Amino acid sequence: MHFKKLLTPMMAPLALGLVFGLAACDDSTSGNTDPVVDPTDPGTTIPTDPGTTVPVDPGATTTPTDPGTTVPVDPGTTTPTDPGTTTPVTNPGTAWTSPVALAASANPAYPANVYALWKPSHFATLEDELVYYSSSAADFAEIFTAQYLPAGRVLWSNQNTGYYKQSCLNKDSDVASMKYRGCTVSEGVGYGMLLTYFNGDDDAFVRIWNYSRAFRDYYGVELTPWITFSFAKKVDYTSATDADLDIATSLVLMYYKTGSVAYLTDAQRIMKAIWDYEINKTSLLIYSGDDDMWQGADPVYNLSYFSPVALRLFAMVDTDPSHNWTGVLDAMYAYMTMVQNAGTGVFPDWSNSAGVAVDPDNGSAAKTYWTFNKESVRIPWRIAWDYYWFQDERALAILTKLNTFISGKSGGDPSSNALMVNYSWDPAKSDAASTGTAIPSHWLGAWCVTGFGSNPTWVSACTDLFNTRTPANTGSSYFSDILMGIYSALLNGNFVRPF
Repeated sequence: MHFKKLLTPMMAPLALGLVFGLAACDDSTSGNTDPVVDPTDPGTTIPTDPGTTVPVDPGATTTPTDPGTTVPVDPGTTTPTDPGTTTPVTNPGTAWTSPVALAASANPAYPANVYALWKPSHFATLEDELVYYSSSAADFAEIFTAQYLPAGRVLWSNQNTGYYKQSCLNKDSDVASMKYRGCTVSEGVGYGMLLTYFNGDDDAFVRIWNYSRAFRDYYGVELTPWITFSFAKKVDYTSATDADLDIATSLVLMYYKTGSVAYLTDAQRIMKAIWDYEINKTSLLIYSGDDDMWQGADPVYNLSYFSPVALRLFAMVDTDPSHNWTGVLDAMYAYMTMVQNAGTGVFPDWSNSAGVAVDPDNGSAAKTYWTFNKESVRIPWRIAWDYYWFQDERALAILTKLNTFISGKSGGDPSSNALMVNYSWDPAKSDAASTGTAIPSHWLGAWCVTGFGSNPTWVSACTDLFNTRTPANTGSSYFSDILMGIYSALLNGNFVRPF
């Protein structure tokens, strides 16, 4: 997720001259030279097993249903929808196999191990947080009524410095690291729903979905607020398009998996809002969000928000013929190809309609915007996913150019520290100097998948190296750990297509 609009117009004058905020995707291990803040890990993680906490009724009139048997509730109603009322076109009883070769050593058990390590440190249930944040229990009950239970959230990184410190701080927490991890970003909702889907954790999937639904319905917005505090309140109701695409995508996938029309109904609701508020109707390019900041005369685009699989799925299930998702797919591929070919072969984090790297107005990237950095690290996953499922030649060309670039820099060795560098898209500008002593796991995964379809030797060696990693599970590793989970699933064959 990009670094969102930090201040409302009323607050903006107070911020002049300040250095503020943390990009949702910023991470102290990412190798960036200019993080907006450098959060410190208080040294603890969340040890609580969600299954060992005694659920506390947050004021609902009914007892929450057993998460293992919950039937999804049709958004806007309290009547459970029968999952068997529709029959989507699903795999007819046989496992889907991609024609794209993975490493011979790809291990489907590895992503499950990563997920099992990730979840206790980065996921919390409402029941957990009634204990952690007891003074907020009344607020929980106001937003999370019975139809939005059970609920859970993905924890953002520590915010013990910077602009969001107060918004994400809870002083009555007895768990040290929870004091500064009170916020969830919509990007984490989307990633969390995809991660739980591909790991078969239906309980956690429904909980995170309910988190999104509850906030959307309570505040009367169609798109998930980009940042919220625990289960209690929104911090900013504007949207981030990558999150909205991922949330709707995960719902379509779950619809194909289960047949439950509740998932499809909510996905279609989000699709309509994406089309209405986050698509440039002139160029069919994807805006970065619904805020006016992203939609001026010369919009600034973020190519890591382009999810080809999302657009293909929307085209399959959206019943509104005015929503030209295939046109958006084609426009975005053409734009992405133009940007890549105009530079060194990697992508800048931000670019304008002419395909030139530009500094966005949100204050997140003044010294990094022209480099392959904390935004662009998501691009290989999204494009490789499309190639793995649909074998689009445009995806192959983009991946091949990236792989040729990094193979040349590293001498074909994925263990080379060349993979740590934030390379410049602009041949006239310098790379961003690397920090740290090892390739961050999410960067390693990103470079690994660039070999899909063109360099099986690279994919094999890189996957072997990647599969020795474990999540950092610190208070500041939200972004690197969740992307590690996603890349681990893609590299090891757990991205199984449900149709």
